[in-house]
Amino acid sequence: MSAPADAPVAATAPTRPVRDRADKLRQLKLVVTFGLVTALVLWMALSIDDPNVLYLNAPLPDKDHQPEAFNGLRLVWIALVICAAALVAAVANVIPRNAWSAVIFGAVGLAFYMAFTIWYYADQTGVVESWIVNPLPSTLKYCPPLVLGALAGVICERAGVINIAIEAQLLMGAFFGWVIAAMAYSNGAGLVAAALAGVVVALVLGLFSLRYHVDQVVVGVVLIALALGLTTFLKGQIPTPEENKDLSTLLSDSPDPLAPIEIPGLSSIPVIGRALFNQSILVYIALLAPFVVWFLLYQTRWGLRVRAVGEHPKAADTVGIRVNRVRWQAITLGGALAGLGGAFFTVGSSTTFNDNASNGQGFMALAAVIMGRWHPVGATMAALFFALTAAMKDDFGLVTKVPSQLIAVAPYLATLIAVAGFVGRVRPPAADGEPYVKD
Repeated sequence: MSAPADAPVAATAPTRPVRDRADKLRQLKLVVTFGLVTALVLWMALSIDDPNVLYLNAPLPDKDHQPEAFNGLRLVWIALVICAAALVAAVANVIPRNAWSAVIFGAVGLAFYMAFTIWYYADQTGVVESWIVNPLPSTLKYCPPLVLGALAGVICERAGVINIAIEAQLLMGAFFGWVIAAMAYSNGAGLVAAALAGVVVALVLGLFSLRYHVDQVVVGVVLIALALGLTTFLKGQIPTPEENKDLSTLLSDSPDPLAPIEIPGLSSIPVIGRALFNQSILVYIALLAPFVVWFLLYQTRWGLRVRAVGEHPKAADTVGIRVNRVRWQAITLGGALAGLGGAFFTVGSSTTFNDNASNGQGFMALAAVIMGRWHPVGATMAALFFALTAAMKDDFGLVTKVPSQLIAVAPYLATLIAVAGFVGRVRPPAADGEPYVKD
């Protein structure tokens, strides 16, 4: 028997949205991470006895730039408020999954860095008091291999090729950039040689992964081992002065590293002027490259084709796009960028080549690709974050409040924490790592 049409309908309780396991795990990671950061910043604020610290807005003091004293404890409390606000947002699960989350993560990271720096330089007991230095110049100084390597990874993986060999491209670019710069006594020739060396490594990667369909991860790992062994071997073959005085003198008498180029007017801007507009040509290239890569990938027909072959190569082939040709082009461009980034270790900062000069920065660049979600701007921001942690070794070298070994491993710890704690669920290009065979 059916109920009357005018019978009252029982009120139903509002249903809560169903949360999947990944969302709960992401919230837990954020709460734990922000909770630890907030607790550390609070401890730093309470453990400072003398709040006055010295600050210098320049890499080195001169007659126009001298250290100035200020009350740093106020900034530590501001950092604590920022971290606590992020913790509350994480507990309430209101941190979005878009670009605003990157802004929140960046704000927390910079707040912690600011609090740690002030705590690190406070309460010094030495005869000579060290001062805090503007971190932007040293951060940008270390950014070329990380930024250019990350952009190389973005271009290759957007085309569907996993570029594990960024480390190899950095190493080969560093070595051959140094050799050619010394033999031609020209840093410009060294930069060109470094880019070409990266292209050669990229072509080998393309040969095995695109032509012979070898697993791309395996090829990348083998190329890294090959580059490490080959550069060490070739350096060992350079004759000593007793064996060949002319050649050994030629290679040891390299030109000075790339000198900073100051842009008049812009370099006088407070805080950021000397950092952004008094750098070497390699740094300027690294700062302009993200905009160029973004324009190529998202504003040109070629970029549309690159993203198409990385997402759905069969559909791209159906409309007449030559999939492997586009992938070859992307690999070549990525190799040139990574090789140019490798020139930083020799032409850009030294007059000689040290074994394993890249020291794992290719893997950090690869982590920046993942952390930046395969986008040139996001990968660049992640690379700059890793460059900031790498610069800590120089900026914090005069004070021993924390063991120097811990400062030295800070970039790798930051990489691990960032990728494991903040990246969350990411989706690479659908055809990333999959060779395409035309039917």
